[in-house]
Amino acid sequence: MNRIDRLYAVREELRRAGHAGRTAEQLAAVFEVSLRTVKRDISTLQQAGFPVWARLGRSGRYLVDESATLPPVTFTPTEAAALAAAVEAHRGQPFDGHGRAALTKILNVMKPPARERTARLTRRIWTNEDGTPHGSKRVRTAVESALEQRRVLALRYRDANSEVTSRRVDPQLLAYTDGHWYLIAHCRLRQGVRWFRLDRIEHASATAELAVDLLLEEIGRPPQTARSVTSGGAGDVCDATPHPN
Repeated sequence: MNRIDRLYAVREELRRAGHAGRTAEQLAAVFEVSLRTVKRDISTLQQAGFPVWARLGRSGRYLVDESATLPPVTFTPTEAAALAAAVEAHRGQPFDGHGRAALTKILNVMKPPARERTARLTRRIWTNEDGTPHGSKRVRTAVESALEQRRVLALRYRDANSEVTSRRVDPQLLAYTDGHWYLIAHCRLRQGVRWFRLDRIEHASATAELAVDLLLEEIGRPPQTARSVTSGGAGDVCDATPHPN
C-alpha cells in the first residue's frame, strides 16, 4: 500500500471507529507499519485539515470529530448487493483488493437498516469459483501499481513452452479473454507489443522509470465483442489474440 492509499485508509479506519477511537499500536498493527509512521501519518492528516485529535492518558487513542462522518450514501440495498456480488466474483483477479476496500467504504456509510437489508440479500447470492488466482497477489499488486503510476515493469516470465526470460516492459492495458487475465505491454526485449498471462509471471516489480504510453491504434484493433470497463462498449481494449512472447 503506498502512502497516499494508507493515509486514506487510516482516515477511514478512524472514522469507522467512532467514539472508541484507535490507539497508535492498533493502527500500526492494522497497516503493518511502525508507531513512528503512524504518528507521522496522523500529523499529515491534521495538517491537511482532517479533524483527528489525540485523547491523552492511559487509554490514549486517536479519535475523529463527528463532523468528519460522511452522510449516508444513496445506494439501495439491491445496488450494494450487486456490487458485493461483483466484488466476490472478482476475487483473485486484478484490483480485487481495491474493490473490496471500496465496497467496505460504501457499506460503512449506509444507514443501518439499509446495511442490514443488504446483508440479508447478499446471503442469498452464492458464487462457486474454483479459487484459482490469476497470478500471485504480489505480481498483481506490482502490475496494478505500474499501471496506475505509469512505471516500467521488470518481469520474470514463463512462456507457453516453459522458457523463462527476464523482461522490462511498458504496461499498457489489462485484458481478460478465454478465461485468463493478460498484461498487454511493449516488451523492450522483443521490441514490440506482447501479451503476458498473469499466472505465468513469476516475478514483477515496478521500477522508478516512467513508462512510454502507446496509442491504442498501435496496440491493436478490438474485436466487436470486446468491452471496456469504463464505457461498457467496444473500442477501448485491443485485439483478443495474444502475440507470441
